[in-house]
Amino acid sequence: MRSLTGSIALAAALSVSPVAAQQGGAPDPAPQRMKVVTTFTVLADMARQVAGDAAEVVSITKPGSEIHGYQPTPRDFVRAEGADLILRNGMNLEIWFEQFLANLGDLPSVTLTEGITPIAVAQGAYEGNPNPHAWIGLDTAMAYIDNIATAFAEHDPANAAQYRANAAAYQQQIRDAISPIRDRIAALPESRRWLVSCEGAFSYLARDFGLEELYLWPMNADRMGTPQQIRGVIDGVRQNDIPTVFCESTVNTAPARQIARETGVHYGGELYVDSLSDAGGPVPSYLDLLRVTAETIAAGLEEGNSR
Repeated sequence: MRSLTGSIALAAALSVSPVAAQQGGAPDPAPQRMKVVTTFTVLADMARQVAGDAAEVVSITKPGSEIHGYQPTPRDFVRAEGADLILRNGMNLEIWFEQFLANLGDLPSVTLTEGITPIAVAQGAYEGNPNPHAWIGLDTAMAYIDNIATAFAEHDPANAAQYRANAAAYQQQIRDAISPIRDRIAALPESRRWLVSCEGAFSYLARDFGLEELYLWPMNADRMGTPQQIRGVIDGVRQNDIPTVFCESTVNTAPARQIARETGVHYGGELYVDSLSDAGGPVPSYLDLLRVTAETIAAGLEEGNSR
């Protein structure tokens, strides 16, 4: 699957040991794994769960990175070198990635939102464009995993059965973890099931959890947390008797906290969407990201409704 140069380097690394030379033969080289490169950490973890030990998966961006306006570094190109397959989100999320991919050369790439019906951004400069954060929805997550398994099976058919089995087990694991939290939210009064966030990144989750949505800005961009945006959400919180507001982990939470103070509602905490944490952080895996975000929303709404 790798280049000729990579194969030569591998052969050199696996030079004949003295014992093998004495026995008149070289050891069989270990099977070469497919190398998969993803655009950000969430996709990388999903891909690793499907791959198991049959493929190597590398993320271009690091834990905690803000992916919308990411600027690739020379080290990113080195990390992606020798890739057999590229996984990307699509829906205009990784605008920076087009030039990056062009610099890598002619590599196969798969868009993981293929087949997903997008939710349109409802306001602002991006109005009418697809909301790219489809991985945050429980139902759409299943489509990502199916697309990963299909891509892996097509590019590495020898391990196709393993990929499909891993994908099915992973999907069930996600359902088992998140469905009880969704049931808790469904038990709250319908009129007060609102998800108020900084970025409008949770539209797919809001749809799957039966939540109305209100946010400060539609997509992370240059203008975030303006007085006009804050005033609009304050008015929405008061008009709809919304009990709780949240913000996401990769942006300044001050505007959301200001809204909570001025309206007297509960600040429910930070939600995770764009990036995983490092191994010692709160969301080292995609399943953790979904679980922690869903649990934070459920607990925050329950607290707000109890006041």
